[in-house]
Amino acid sequence: MSLADPRNLLSDLIVKATKAGADQADAVAAAGTSVSHSQRLGKVESLERSESHDLGLRVIIGKKQAVVSSNDWVPEALDQLVERAIAMARAVPDDAYCGLADPDQLTDRTDLDLDLFDPSEPSAEDLIERARAAEDAALAVDGVTNSDGASAEWSRWDIFLAASNGFSGGYKGSRHGIGVSVLAGEGTGMETDYDYSTTVHGSDLRAPEEIGRSAGERAVAKLNPRKGATKALPVVFDPRMSPSLVRHLTSAINGGSIARGTSFLKDKMGQQVMNPALTIMDDPHRRRGLASKPFDAEGLANAPMALVQDGVLQTWILDLHTARQLNLQSTGRAARGTSAPPSPSTTNVHLQPGSVSPKELMSDIASGLYVTSLMGMGVNGVTGDYSRGASGFWIENGEIAFPVNEMTIAGNLKDMFMQMTAADDLEFLHATNAPTVRIDGMTIAGQ
Repeated sequence: MSLADPRNLLSDLIVKATKAGADQADAVAAAGTSVSHSQRLGKVESLERSESHDLGLRVIIGKKQAVVSSNDWVPEALDQLVERAIAMARAVPDDAYCGLADPDQLTDRTDLDLDLFDPSEPSAEDLIERARAAEDAALAVDGVTNSDGASAEWSRWDIFLAASNGFSGGYKGSRHGIGVSVLAGEGTGMETDYDYSTTVHGSDLRAPEEIGRSAGERAVAKLNPRKGATKALPVVFDPRMSPSLVRHLTSAINGGSIARGTSFLKDKMGQQVMNPALTIMDDPHRRRGLASKPFDAEGLANAPMALVQDGVLQTWILDLHTARQLNLQSTGRAARGTSAPPSPSTTNVHLQPGSVSPKELMSDIASGLYVTSLMGMGVNGVTGDYSRGASGFWIENGEIAFPVNEMTIAGNLKDMFMQMTAADDLEFLHATNAPTVRIDGMTIAGQ
């Protein structure tokens, strides 16, 4: 569904909350429509359309706050919503750092044109054809023997935020997606892989045939895996895996982790934390970016910023709450749903590319591991210790030699970031993006 501008509804709700006893209040409304199709071996498994709307109200009384949400927007239900919020706020403990932005902190640029909405809605037939073309292309790859299924989806949404400090703004967005997963080989020797594309505008989607062919070729390439050696060697992360390393960095510099003292980077502001050749940017204003937005969830400006510049840590990721805890200023990185207060989060993050190709990056590796899949969550955010299951390909004399699986890679993120080198193949495909990266000296456990 498309949400008619609910600013009056939100304003009325905030007025009701302040009259009922709230010192401050804000409200967010969201509405969306989505259509999804899935199939397997050419047979439709599902074709679904859903429409939803939700509203969240936050009230603050002194230093107490509460958040309530509802998808019932009739006046009587909203009156009850206010009553519940006020009652909850009076019952919870104090939070010394809660509170809305001061009026002079608010942005007056709520209308930035970031091209986040594609007005063209694909038909059900369009989605079916996209999934069919992707699956057919994957099954046509020699060696592919079965399908886990293909899907195509589309969604759109509208978001509005209003607050008693005078802020009011909204924006809308859209998503198109295609994905397919297939199997190669027979019996116990089967391998599976996938590929997908997600974009704001349908015209930016990769061709379904390309997605399917890539998924099929990836699955076939993994057939007949071996185990690699156990020793300290260079590890190269495929661009599908390297963003996870960037996310470990952004998690470690999230204001919540810093305020709690639970980050291995808590004392590293202004210090070298990565290879001096590396820079990581967060850009909420990237046109057609999957995580772009014109303002943050507290009505503050959210300009592009360097998280790491030439290897030096530049900033924490802060909303108002964590900034007050740390006696700092918000970096305009508040995010919020309808059922919880704001919290700090990144937007479009990328590790800037290096100057060498992936082939050149691997050219001097006598033996090493090229990682295309990671398993498990063996990452300790407090110490930086890192240990995960991995599969991919063995590197010999600078070339991909053979597939490997059931490997473990281990190290410490503090050392890994300092040993990291980036290739030049950065593409903006996700909310967090990175090129192929190499990390020397990791412990690899195989045979």
